[in-house]
Amino acid sequence: MTDKYAQLVNQGLGRNVAKKLGLPQPAVLRRYEPGQPLITGPILVQGGTAGADSLAAELLSWDLDVRRHAVPREKLGAIILVLDEVAEPDDLGKPIFAAAASLRDLAPGGRVMTVSRPASDAPSPAAAAARQAVDGFLRSLAKELRGGATGNGILLAPGVNTTSPSALAAVQFFLSGRSAFVDGQFVTVSTTAGELSADPGKPLAGRVAVVTGAARGIGAAIARTLQRDGATLVLVDIPAAGDQLAAVANEVRGTALQLDISRGDAGQRILEHAAQRHGRLDIMVHNAGITRDKLLANMDEGPWNSVININIAAQLRINEALLASEHFRSSPRIVSVASTSGIAGNRGQTNYAASKGGVMGMVRATAPLLAAQGGSINAVAPGFIETEMTARIPFALREMGRRLNSLQQGGQPSDVAETIAFLASDAAGGINGEVLRVCGQNLVGA
Repeated sequence: MTDKYAQLVNQGLGRNVAKKLGLPQPAVLRRYEPGQPLITGPILVQGGTAGADSLAAELLSWDLDVRRHAVPREKLGAIILVLDEVAEPDDLGKPIFAAAASLRDLAPGGRVMTVSRPASDAPSPAAAAARQAVDGFLRSLAKELRGGATGNGILLAPGVNTTSPSALAAVQFFLSGRSAFVDGQFVTVSTTAGELSADPGKPLAGRVAVVTGAARGIGAAIARTLQRDGATLVLVDIPAAGDQLAAVANEVRGTALQLDISRGDAGQRILEHAAQRHGRLDIMVHNAGITRDKLLANMDEGPWNSVININIAAQLRINEALLASEHFRSSPRIVSVASTSGIAGNRGQTNYAASKGGVMGMVRATAPLLAAQGGSINAVAPGFIETEMTARIPFALREMGRRLNSLQQGGQPSDVAETIAFLASDAAGGINGEVLRVCGQNLVGA
């Protein structure tokens, strides 16, 4: 759905009126297009650690314009603040203020990134305090950025360094237009697994992927993005959506499987289809889901059970079949679509929020099982995304949903799809059990 307000305030008279009245002025976001540079403008890498030096050297090897010291009034494409060795809160001030001096030079659509370590693994209370302080600092800074700029963080688990494959993959993702609607978020790189693609334009080349709920909306966008990135596709949706499913499958040169995923044998049916057509399955994207919104006081067991069954119980059954199958063994990837409703809750969505909270719990608990097979499972939690469903929300509520995030606008289905494609890639193999929000840093929730 088109955000007409955003279009209006990005044009001459509308821009001037919005500025004078102090109205929200959502910027046009820098989204990914094939062939575009990773980022435009120099990248300032701040930090005096060996990790900062190594990261800067790696970025130079990518033919990027890298600075280790700011040049006054030089427009910057990105600022990366490496804080991987902070041991106490007093260690934060000097590097943070060195980076802060360059914030006014950040170009529209620029990127700010922190690279640090999780507080949970800290060797002392002081180190834990410093590491957790980075979290509060980055999330607050992201809310101060303007012009479509975003701020995100990378957490390096013990044994992972700034140039481990998935750390570099996360840097690529956050620098690029693929992360346009990811803001104020952290992703943990838990292992040194992962391998950067030899062809950045086709990071999923040779991989076979299944996408459920693929007939429309976010599911169709996921299919298009995975196909663009080189994957071979099997698209799944209910028989009632058969015509739309076939149209999307033809568009992405994939195959269509009409299937109700709530069936007990859905996992086996998916595996049989993928094995017969392609010999294996590499990537499973759980996108299918429903809403049956109603206040809990007015809800009976029917809407509750149907949402729980389709949104989480079906995923559990399918995953059980995948984990037991010899056809799901080659660096397997599972990506599930959760929701910010499962994090912060939402009035009238107790069933939906429970199901999406369940998805996140499933992802964290399944991660060790996939790791044992050299694979990973992660979730993407969208916020307000411009879809047919959100277009039906009453006008006032729809506008609130759009504006209540740091980017002051709704996301696009492609924003969710780009994040899923990143997590499904071999490069992200060291990222496991994570929930990454695609919400423009919605003001509700963490």
